[in-house]
Amino acid sequence: MTVAIIDYGSGNLRSAAKALERAAADGGLDTEVRVTAEADVVAGADHIVLPGVGAFADCMAGLDGLPGMRAALEQRVVAGGRPFLGICVGMQLMAETGHEHGAHAGLGWISGDVAALEPADPALKIPHMGWNQLVIERAHPVLAGLASGDHAYFLHSYGFRCARPADRAASADYGGPIAALIGRDNLVGTQFHPEKSQKFGLGLLGNFLRWRP
Repeated sequence: MTVAIIDYGSGNLRSAAKALERAAADGGLDTEVRVTAEADVVAGADHIVLPGVGAFADCMAGLDGLPGMRAALEQRVVAGGRPFLGICVGMQLMAETGHEHGAHAGLGWISGDVAALEPADPALKIPHMGWNQLVIERAHPVLAGLASGDHAYFLHSYGFRCARPADRAASADYGGPIAALIGRDNLVGTQFHPEKSQKFGLGLLGNFLRWRP
């Protein structure tokens, strides 16, 4: 099984790769993890991961700057139904629009937009940074064996607002609920960083590697 982590100049790709390699080893999975900027590698991958750190528009521009990558993603993920994981801004790019320094078009794979966090408690600082408890709102294969109350590591100032409540599978409370995990069909995204979320994150990544939507 080949896992492609897309390198478009955003995110700590090595930590994501090492976490996926560890999750595969822990699960006894024969997996090759490849960090790549090549559309051909993504077009042939069994699982695809899109990390992301930084501003929405910059990340989108970086992805669009890779020759053939958008077409490869549409062919392999949207048409081909291969499992896809977006992490942090990589999750946010699945939205229709991102409202960071203006309105910017996203991939449009999951209905909704990305807007600045506005906690009801003014004492809560932005960015939302550190460990937070998850509330699992519906079952999802990547959450198998994981539970509400488990902690994950967050670092973000913007959040995904799902147009369809059913697309949000888990939330966290930060002066109000924020989308922590979204998904539909073969798409899943985490606002938190599973590669920084220790045992919980490794469990989620192992579930993702075993997922056959």
